[in-house]
Order: sequence, then C-alpha cells, then structure tokens
Amino acid sequence: MKSSEPQGGSRVRQVTIEAEQAGQRIDNFLMRHLKGVPRSLVYRLLRKGQVRVNRGRIKPEYRLQTGDLVRIPPVQSREPGTPPGPGAGQRLAGRILYEDERLLVLDKPSGTAVHGGSGLSFGVIEALRASRPEARFLELVHRLDRETSGCLLIAKRRSELRMLHELLRSGAVEKRYLALLKGHWEGGPRTVDVPLRKSQLRGGERMVRVSADGKAARSRFSPLTRYREATLVEVLLDTGRTHQIRVHAAHLGQPLAGDEKYGDAVFNRRMRELGLRRLFLHAHSLAFTRPESGEEIHVSAPLDDDLRALLQRLEAEQDHG
Repeated sequence: MKSSEPQGGSRVRQVTIEAEQAGQRIDNFLMRHLKGVPRSLVYRLLRKGQVRVNRGRIKPEYRLQTGDLVRIPPVQSREPGTPPGPGAGQRLAGRILYEDERLLVLDKPSGTAVHGGSGLSFGVIEALRASRPEARFLELVHRLDRETSGCLLIAKRRSELRMLHELLRSGAVEKRYLALLKGHWEGGPRTVDVPLRKSQLRGGERMVRVSADGKAARSRFSPLTRYREATLVEVLLDTGRTHQIRVHAAHLGQPLAGDEKYGDAVFNRRMRELGLRRLFLHAHSLAFTRPESGEEIHVSAPLDDDLRALLQRLEAEQDHG
C-alpha cells in the first residue's frame, strides 16, 4: 500500500491498493486506516462521496482491487479522551495465546467489544492496531459477543483471512465453548438443531429467536460437571449464528448463567450472590488445519479466574450439601 500524503488526519490521502490489501471491503479498509473513527462516520463519509475509489463514488460493500486509488478525506480520528491508549494494547498483549507471521489468536476479555461502534469508541481490533502501528494488516476473522471471553482469530495477512473465512464457511474450524447452564443436566450429550432468526425490537435492541423460517443452526452440548443448581457444559458449534449458544440453551430450558437477555432472572440473581458478574460463556478452544501446508493449529484459552472461582464455590456448596 502506497500513500502520497503523510499519515495524518489534516490532509487528504491518496492510497494505492497493493495485492495484499485486495479483496477487502472498502468500509473495513477505512476502519483500519481511520483509527478510532466510529463505523457510523465511515458510512457517512461513503454515503456523501467523500471517500472515492479511482475518482468515483462507491458503496460500502465494494471490494478493493490491486491498483485501486483510494481517496481518504481528512477526519478527526479520535474524540478527546476516548482513543485506545497504549495501555489497552499492552493489556491485550498479555492475552495473546498464539502468534505466527500470518495469524494471531487472542484470549478476548469479557466486557470488551471486538470492534468499535454502537457507542463504543474502540474495541479489540482498534486497540491492537493502535499498539502495532507498523502492522500493515490486522483484521478480525470472526466475532465474539462483547460479554463472551476466549479465543478470537485475527488475521495478519489478507490471504490468511480469505483462507480462514473459507474454512469457517465449510465448517472446518472446530469451535468449542464452555458454558454454565441453569439446572441439573439429565442424560448425556444432546444436539440442538433448530433454526434461528434475528429480529429488531423497539429501541433498536437486537434479539434472536427460534423460528422455522430462520437460518440453520446446530449446537452440540456435552455435560462436564453437574452441580446442585447448575451444569458446566462444553458446546461444539457446527454453525456460527448470532447468540446461537445462548438461544439454544434457553430453548432447552437451561439458559446461561449471567445472560440478561435470554436468561432466568432468579438463577442470575443466585449466581450473582456467588460472585458472577458476567455472562458465563467462554470460547475455550479453536482448531483447524491450514490446507496448503497441512499444518494443524490448535489453541485453547483457560477459564478466567472469576469463572474458576465461581465453579469452586458451586463445588464447595455441593460438598457441604
């Protein structure tokens, strides 16, 4: 990527797309280069024609091609007091589980969004980019809910991003989660294979519901530890729909601990008494094989201390019951 202007926010930049940047959407490209700018502002710049490719207007879904000339207007990149400072990137650096020249796997903390937007000035990807200004490419491969912790894939090359997206589409990435469910699980493993549909409620809140006209969704639940009031399960995802585990668990009548949207208020209150301050959902394992080299990648993230402490309290209660 070549730029004819200094890397600053006060002058128009003309950026020539190189092969490694080709294939990505213009909106994602702009999020990378306008650090700290809300996604809503990026779309406004595109809508007003302030961003141009080869001197012409483009839509957010336009995919860049090698040799494209992108006009990036001067933008106030960061609102005062809200940029991802060096501390944010340094904290994330301590949670890197795996890294090579093409890929980074992060143990995302609960309560941290994967990207800025919806009132958030920055997320994981913006903090990483701010802490690695020399990195030519850093993109989210997939997403985790803000309250979910654990393994998050971040591509360091466009070719790796395309490869991983293809593996995800074909179901070749094994994604396993740990979740604490309400109640005592009866029997062994159980598969939930019911379609899910996203809907928008008044006020803009997004909800996901079981619906016959929804998209196919399949989750495989396996009980690990049964407590008096709850059960720790491992969930293997065959699809990756929004809120899939949370909605499928609620569909079984055993919602997740700490789930304020789909959960049980009485159960959540009881878990808060035992110290739970978040959703108990953790992406604990990712595994896939790189098609070209046959290299097997398997990364796991241990449970955070607060979740382990809750399980210890549940076990202690059971022992003294």
